[in-house]
Amino acid sequence: MESVFSYIIGLGAAVMMPVIFTILGLCIGIKFGDALKSGLKVGVGFVGLSIVTALLTSALGPALDKVVQLYDLQLHVFDMGWPAAAAVAYNTAVGAFIIPVCLGVNLLMLFTKTTRTVNIDLWNYWHFAFIGAVIYFASDSLAWGFFGAIICYIVTLILADMTAKKFQSYYKDMDGISIPQPFCAGFVPFAWIINKGLDKIPGMNRLEIDAEGLKKRFGLLGEPLFLGVVVGVGIGCLTCSSWSEIVDKIPYILGLGIKMGAVMELIPRVTVLFIEGLKPISDATRSLIARKFKGADGLNIGMSPALVIGHPTTLVVSLLLIPVTLVFAVLLPGNEFLPLASLAGMFYVFPLVLPLTKGNVIKTFIVGLVVIVLGLYMVTNLAPAFTLAAKDVYASTGDAAVAIPAGFAGGSLDFASSPLAWIIYQCTENLKWVGASVLVLITMAMMWWNRVHILRNQREMIEKNSDKIQTTE
Repeated sequence: MESVFSYIIGLGAAVMMPVIFTILGLCIGIKFGDALKSGLKVGVGFVGLSIVTALLTSALGPALDKVVQLYDLQLHVFDMGWPAAAAVAYNTAVGAFIIPVCLGVNLLMLFTKTTRTVNIDLWNYWHFAFIGAVIYFASDSLAWGFFGAIICYIVTLILADMTAKKFQSYYKDMDGISIPQPFCAGFVPFAWIINKGLDKIPGMNRLEIDAEGLKKRFGLLGEPLFLGVVVGVGIGCLTCSSWSEIVDKIPYILGLGIKMGAVMELIPRVTVLFIEGLKPISDATRSLIARKFKGADGLNIGMSPALVIGHPTTLVVSLLLIPVTLVFAVLLPGNEFLPLASLAGMFYVFPLVLPLTKGNVIKTFIVGLVVIVLGLYMVTNLAPAFTLAAKDVYASTGDAAVAIPAGFAGGSLDFASSPLAWIIYQCTENLKWVGASVLVLITMAMMWWNRVHILRNQREMIEKNSDKIQTTE
């Protein structure tokens, strides 16, 4: 079983998603050619996104390493990045069985009408395996590890349901899609609270500056492309110790700026492929549900947040937060984590935040700043348990990607900085049975609330359909 699922995961999202979409398309009545084309477009989208992300990492990584050395910014938690975190998650006993376990939970919740999301984003199941693996190695109990992973999965599906309507109404061509990725979903309650608090501040609720408004106010200065160039040039200048060195390195500095600008411009273009691939599947799913399950509260396809990270507000805020995060990481007392490799994952903080802030750049930036500051402390707190898991995986696999330098602990901004992961870890590791009981009660209450909501929507839809039939007659 472990070998089978290790092989499937090893294919990567770019190969897995075309296969999954082709099979799904055939199951819902799409012609083989159309289903395959949709799947291939999604797969190509993942390839394109990987290339752009690699460009960001390869351009920004050495520059930030130079800044760290120049200003002696070494902290004690080494940033392993999300690929290493995923490798750690999937190469543990929890990760080996996470896909069948979570799919079984998803089917059970669909049957009991406690969710309406079908989570086919199999690659990102590593987030659930990650928290399970961290708990497993901290507690030396596989049962506790699976308990944490399953709780995280259930809560994430419910949060995906709760955010689906706002998500679909805010983003274009996203009907029938929800985002059951715990890194995104974990920030939703905090974003809601912060956004409500900001609305109480006099004048703040009138600052309606979205990405388009930014362009109108500042022209070229408000374009993500131009901001990328500016931030890239600024980081390039920070790698120099004197004005004369800046002059000598002008080609490198300008090149870094152009690469950062290219990332800001290419990400929205790549994400168009996801939408083109998803639309036939989404339309066919809604049509099938309308025919076969009249009066049912429509199901949603759970997909990766990569679909929408090309939104201009996400790009602008993520870009501005990169240097700010570095400054806060150095200045915050008690923080031991300096994010470098994880900065490419900054875009994934905001897909479910934007529908709450309505794309307001200022509000989104403040939400992002608060959750990133909290996230730095959460990564620091989880570092010992994450290090145990990484060392065990390295000892068994020899994978250099999960090797931690001597004298350092390991960490990653993506998913270790998520409030959802941190809360589940604290409850299971520190509070044990009391914490587990609290998690179970909260999770069951959320499931009950979600079921009531789903059944109420079904009744409303049945009544509307009956009214339409009577009106027609």
